[in-house]
Amino acid sequence: MTYNESRSRMFPIRCLSILFFAVIILLCSAPNARSLPQDAPGNTPSASATQPGIDVLEGMNFAPLQGKHVGLITNQTGVDSQGRRTIDVLAHADGVKLIAIFSPEHGIAGKADAKVESATDSVTGLPVFSLYGDTRTPTDDMLKGIDALVFDMQDAGVRFYTYTSTMGYCLEAAAKHKFPFFVLDRPNPLGGERIEGPILDKGRISFTGYFSMPIVYAMTIGELARMFNAENSINAELHVVAMKNWRRSETYDQTGMKWIAPSPNLRTVGQDFIYPGIETLQPGGISVGRGTETPFELFGAPWIRADQLQKNMEARNIPGVRFSVSTFTPGAGPFSGELCNGLKIEVTDRNTFVAIRVALEAADALHRLYPDRFDITKLTTLLGSASTVDALVNFVPAVQIISSWSPDLAKFKIMSAKYLLYE
Repeated sequence: MTYNESRSRMFPIRCLSILFFAVIILLCSAPNARSLPQDAPGNTPSASATQPGIDVLEGMNFAPLQGKHVGLITNQTGVDSQGRRTIDVLAHADGVKLIAIFSPEHGIAGKADAKVESATDSVTGLPVFSLYGDTRTPTDDMLKGIDALVFDMQDAGVRFYTYTSTMGYCLEAAAKHKFPFFVLDRPNPLGGERIEGPILDKGRISFTGYFSMPIVYAMTIGELARMFNAENSINAELHVVAMKNWRRSETYDQTGMKWIAPSPNLRTVGQDFIYPGIETLQPGGISVGRGTETPFELFGAPWIRADQLQKNMEARNIPGVRFSVSTFTPGAGPFSGELCNGLKIEVTDRNTFVAIRVALEAADALHRLYPDRFDITKLTTLLGSASTVDALVNFVPAVQIISSWSPDLAKFKIMSAKYLLYE
């Protein structure tokens, strides 16, 4: 056998050996060598994409949670940039013991539109305690064995979206039990500059209004936690794991992150921009398109003359929006299963579009056209401002009502600035 023949025969063996040792070296040098389930699709983010708090925590090798027995408040939006559930990431993190999971309204999968029962996570086998069932606050029994709470879920950037209240209640529970509370921060989908709507009346604090602030408040979930903790004198040991590569001017669709619907009817970022306004009409007896293909892009009722309402709305010259006649059958909410007549909302310019103005103009139109059908007094439920609804009842123009909020919104902006983490 010649030298070259010998080399030729040995070459594949050497290659396999080199490959084997290379794999061993890579596995041993990985910060968390245990494999993570890849049960959610994800794309490798670009260098400029926003990194949510869970990604930053991974980059820290979970140092803040070392030695902790963790309770995780999360749902289907709690994933890292690789698409891995925060549940699985923490369950496989060296030095961290995940004890229990807590789910908000809509449940751990974000699909329920009713009361949610506690359950068991099918992947980890851990208990999933519902905070939208018999209790909305973690009980002492739920917290047994836990010495730290971690919050990771995407909110909507809207005051009456209940995930912020769930966070507030859990923050209070952490303070009561004297253990740390960690928020893995995520972007405000509407950006960090847009502030709209009246300040919630202080006497109307509830599950759909945890704090006296505007409907659209221009803060991330982590910034909200800082404000709640200080302004409500909760005084929990709070730690916010801040994002990387997020600027206040960026809306969710500018972050490079994949949108995951935080609840069954909030399916797109575009719908989230309309939601804080049009949703306030529902308590007055209006369908907002729940259970259709385009929830929150529609509003109507069986008794509305759509052509009449369209003419009224178009005559108001509302910037950044167009209205067209539509018929639809909602699958949930008011008039579920009934044919409704109404309007489709098309945002033509997000920069000039003001969701709350659309809601006030629509409320005024419905109040004028259908005073016996549309109960405008019920709008206090989500608008949260008695003076605003009184003005609507008395036909005060929408632009005048909006102008009347300016002093209170200026005060909120100054106060909230103390808790901001991003520029």
